[in-house]
Amino acid sequence: MEMIKLIKVGILMGGVSAEREVSLSSGKMIAEHMDKTKYETLPITINKQEDVFSLCKDIDFAFLILHGKFGEDGRVQTILEAMNIPYSGCGPLGSAIAMDKDITKKILRSDNIRTADWLIIKDINNIDDEKLEKIGYPFFVKPNSGGSSVATNLVKNKEELIKAIEEALKYDKEVMVEQYIKGDEITVSVIDGELYPVIAIEPKGDFFCYKSKYDRVDGAKEYVIELDENLNKEVQTMAKNVWNSLKLEGYARVDMIVSNNVPYILEVNTLPGMGPTSLMPQSYMATGHTYQDLVTKIIEISLNLNRN
Repeated sequence: MEMIKLIKVGILMGGVSAEREVSLSSGKMIAEHMDKTKYETLPITINKQEDVFSLCKDIDFAFLILHGKFGEDGRVQTILEAMNIPYSGCGPLGSAIAMDKDITKKILRSDNIRTADWLIIKDINNIDDEKLEKIGYPFFVKPNSGGSSVATNLVKNKEELIKAIEEALKYDKEVMVEQYIKGDEITVSVIDGELYPVIAIEPKGDFFCYKSKYDRVDGAKEYVIELDENLNKEVQTMAKNVWNSLKLEGYARVDMIVSNNVPYILEVNTLPGMGPTSLMPQSYMATGHTYQDLVTKIIEISLNLNRN
């Protein structure tokens, strides 16, 4: 009997960003649930950027579960393309665009896609108070290219603002100060251009912070929600428009906030979490599929993308 050759899948996890632990958790979950009749699984822990060259040379496919810098910013994708190794998720351009919140919002605005007002600050000693006053307190302060709500704070006055900017500058050279929109948080998973059930997010605190995202005991309440017809239509249209405007491919998650029945785009995740509390798996499994089905689907659609 002829042996079936398994596709050798390297699961790239860990990385060099502040989201390393989240990545390791997701990577372990993927390794446990990969279809062993189709794929040979090789967990690859990335501790420094050069590891990609030495540890990935013998794999057939890279399942990326690296978050943040050197994960979602397009750099590892560029290296893998140069090595002629197919990989999961968006390409270098879409990844780089979505990683930069400022560029993302500029593109969304140019395409008339609704998003909150914002200001970028690079220097704590050079803050445009006039622009801030025009937007008006309170603000969200976050690293411009960060994720998982690391160093993200809601501030209500100038003193809190300064402290939050100083903290965010430890993680990035640019800090986004964003208009606070009070409303209900939702997220839309998009896989190969197809939309999946909307997940509602009810954080226990003021917003969907790091603890709310990853604490299985005290975390946010997350559930599939049926929006009213008109709102659902607008949310779906916005998610599709974001997918097209940012040149996304493979899969991504579009986060929104709904205020008085009006949706606003918060940000886009091009390598969303795949851990036990993650939103994309929840959305996909709400359609009657399993976690393993999701892993298989991501690999299959990624292998069909013409990158080279």
